[in-house]
Amino acid sequence: QTDLSDGVRHLVGEGMVDADRVCIVGSSYGGYAALQGMVTEPDVYRCAVSVAGVSDLPEMLEAEGRQGGGTSNNPVIRYWTRFMGADSRRDSVLRDLSPALQASAVQGPILLIHGRDDTVVPLAQSEIMNRALRSAGKDTRLIVLDGEDHWLSYAPTRMRTLEATVDFLLEHNPPD
Repeated sequence: QTDLSDGVRHLVGEGMVDADRVCIVGSSYGGYAALQGMVTEPDVYRCAVSVAGVSDLPEMLEAEGRQGGGTSNNPVIRYWTRFMGADSRRDSVLRDLSPALQASAVQGPILLIHGRDDTVVPLAQSEIMNRALRSAGKDTRLIVLDGEDHWLSYAPTRMRTLEATVDFLLEHNPPD
C-alpha cells in the first residue's frame, strides 16, 4: 500500500503530478488499495473509485470460510492472509487493515461500483463500505451493476463503469 503512495509522492517531487489533484482508482485488489489509500493516506488522495474492492477482511474471509471451506487450503483465505501478514482468517490484524472498519479516517469522496453477480468479491463488501462511510458522515455513492460479474464481462456495464468513473472524477477532481 505504501508503495502506491510513495510513487505518488515521487511523481509530485519530480513535478509531474499536482499533489492536490490525485485520485486513486482500482478494481478487485486495486479497489481494496483505493479504499485503503483513502483510509491510511488521506493527505495523498483527493478521491477514490473502488470497483469490486474488499472493504472488510474479517467478513470477507468468514464468508469465504462458510462457502468455500475454512481450511488453510482455501485459496482465497490463503491469498488474503498471506498478503495481509495474518496468521489466520481470524487474526486481529485483518480488522486493522479493513477500510470499512476505519471509515472515519476518510476525508475525500468515494465511488463504489460492484457487479451484483460477483462471485469473487461479494457485493456485500461494497455495501458494507457504503454503510460505514455513510455512518461516518462521508461522501459516498454505490453503483450496483445488475447482471455483472467480477470481471465486468459485459460491454454495456463496462461502459457504464467507465462513464460513472469519468463523471465522478470530473465532479470531484475537475481538470480546471
